Amino acid sequence: MTALRWILASLLLVIGAAPSWAQGAAQSYPNRPVRVVVGFPPGGPTDVIARISAQILSDSLGQQFYVENQPGAGSNTASGQVARATPDGYTIMVISTGFLVNPTLYAKVPYDPIKDFSAVTLVAASPNVVVVNPQVPAKTLPELVQLIRDNPGKYSYAGPGVGSTPHLGGELFRLTYKLDLVHVPFAGAAPAVQATVGGHTPIAFTALPSSMAAIQAGQVRAIGIAATQRAQQLPGVKTFAEEGITGQEADTLTGIVAPAGTPKEIIELLQRKIAEGVKKPEVKEKLAALGFNPVANTPDEWAARIKLEIDKWGKVVKDANLRIE
Repeated sequence: MTALRWILASLLLVIGAAPSWAQGAAQSYPNRPVRVVVGFPPGGPTDVIARISAQILSDSLGQQFYVENQPGAGSNTASGQVARATPDGYTIMVISTGFLVNPTLYAKVPYDPIKDFSAVTLVAASPNVVVVNPQVPAKTLPELVQLIRDNPGKYSYAGPGVGSTPHLGGELFRLTYKLDLVHVPFAGAAPAVQATVGGHTPIAFTALPSSMAAIQAGQVRAIGIAATQRAQQLPGVKTFAEEGITGQEADTLTGIVAPAGTPKEIIELLQRKIAEGVKKPEVKEKLAALGFNPVANTPDEWAARIKLEIDKWGKVVKDANLRIE
């Protein structure tokens, strides 16, 4: 009996020592506005999906979820700031794939994507696409591989900056097939696509939303979707795997994370409300217009995907000898 009393007393001490915000957090959360941090300027896909997510959560939980843009250093500045925020559910972050790539790509980053954060949900994903100028004779990916091999030193590909998912997808393609293919980085996806439209850079690896208008206008030709399934926006374009090129999937991911230690009940509540929200037709329509498909997986599934992406792209960064000081 004495031992039992000692155990009970110890448990009470532990409970009593817990931060006040952690006690009954799920029952009272949220009782004030919640900050949704985005590490990029307004207007881009990550920002737009953050605003869609914030609206879903505001409507369903009865408190304002407001987006705060903190651009800088490829979102590293914002990620470091959120990593140090109080893990009470009142600061969350909407991230893109760069959040997972940067710790390997940059010489130093102010956060650890695994240790410093709790996964909430992968809100939506968009496949990367390979497009070519209409003057490029290749109509399929195998034909493109052969064309580059037959013309060493002639071909280059445009991408939206060093370390972006499209750039890394291009490097994975180049490394896998040992191609003499040069990356030409642009300050964003729009100029990368325009360079391909103009024929200055005959090939581009981009996220689907960035190329959609040019593809639909016939200014560039899409020859492969880097995903396991065809894009609903371009049902006639085959996936890499359908063209016999495997292990090349490259999605642009947009998900939600929170500082490590955020109560599990809050994490699960946020995920549940996002999952409910992205099922609504009007939300699906907004995401589709951006070139994204809703996912809203569980926290455990998102955490596993985060680790998978870190390992996959970390290897590409090292094999391609990429580095930002």
